[in-house]
Amino acid sequence: MKAELITIGDEILIGQIVNTNSVFLSKALNKIGIEIVQITSISDDQIAILEALDSTKKRAQIVLITGGLGPTKDDITKHTLCEYFEDSLVMNQDILQHIEEIFAKYVTTPINDQNRQQALLPSKARIFKNEHGTASGMWFEQNGQVVVALPGVPFEMKALMTQSVLPALQNHFERPYILHKTALTYGLGESAIAERIEGWENNLPTHIKLAYLPNLGKVRLRLSGKGLDEKQLETEIEEEFKILIPLIQDIFFGYEDETSLEERIQAQCIAKQLTLSAAESCTGGEIAAVLTKIPGASQYFKGSAVTYHTQSKIDLLGVPEALITEFSVVSQEVAESMALQAQKKFNTNLAIATTGNAGPSKGDSDAEIGTVWIALASPSGVYSEKFLFGKHRERVVQKAVHKALELIFKQLF
Repeated sequence: MKAELITIGDEILIGQIVNTNSVFLSKALNKIGIEIVQITSISDDQIAILEALDSTKKRAQIVLITGGLGPTKDDITKHTLCEYFEDSLVMNQDILQHIEEIFAKYVTTPINDQNRQQALLPSKARIFKNEHGTASGMWFEQNGQVVVALPGVPFEMKALMTQSVLPALQNHFERPYILHKTALTYGLGESAIAERIEGWENNLPTHIKLAYLPNLGKVRLRLSGKGLDEKQLETEIEEEFKILIPLIQDIFFGYEDETSLEERIQAQCIAKQLTLSAAESCTGGEIAAVLTKIPGASQYFKGSAVTYHTQSKIDLLGVPEALITEFSVVSQEVAESMALQAQKKFNTNLAIATTGNAGPSKGDSDAEIGTVWIALASPSGVYSEKFLFGKHRERVVQKAVHKALELIFKQLF
């Protein structure tokens, strides 16, 4: 069963907003066994909409459209769908009453004719009431193809999709099961991983596929399976992972959607009654931000000193100025001193520290751009490692954050 997504809106094409709707829809459809074959973004233009709909006939049995259902003149999706399906708009009294109730209860400005025209809906369509707004969802059928139009406002679209459209699609179509499970790895590139697991990958059943998903120091390994028996498919994927994990045990950090690396760090610190702090330079507080996004982080994470400027490393952390003068601010000696000083000042069992040149200029050090030293202080001493993360500033920072988390994780486990 194949589906196509069409997102309508000039705001997407000019980069004014990010198309998060397609991400949600893709995941939601995939979970019920519907495969996405294409995602298309088009402008609020009648010809563009008609051409996009025509092109879907060759690829998809299901088409989901988002956007263009508002009350203003630039929202032409509803009228264009009427032309495409040779339909006309009629006043839907139930929806009109719903719109009037929304304005009476929640909107301070008076309702006007444009708002009431939201209740003008195609006569041939199945209508889904939008409990959170005035733009209804619409379901069309023609020549075995289903076309569903949804509002572009994300929380309205998600509610309609979850409460109305997904159940309707499940009742209307017979679908295979599609299951995914993803292992998280850190510290080894995809080509090296591929070489290590080549034999296992070559022996995968034809209905189970492996995908490598690399991203700034980590690689996700996703198994995707398709079949008619959900339980059997789930068992087969689990069995494949039982063979895979021993091959990657040294770089395996858990499964996606079950727990993140930072969640596992938190759980382990709390279980072992360990506390953690950070002293960050080139990462600018990003390590602390990642760790404290998890509720309950205050049980183990005491804080971070963002000593971005060289002098702040001396004044706030107490790194000896002579150490910086002798070895430079981006060095093993300074990184280790930062970690030890953070451990002492925050009174924690563990402390992570970063210092480096993220670029584009070298700053107070002659170290090559992309050079990052990361140090971890623990009750047994201090360990540090040097990394070269390239010349792209944002990537350098994110790679440093991921590597820092990896070092903490390895210390805990």
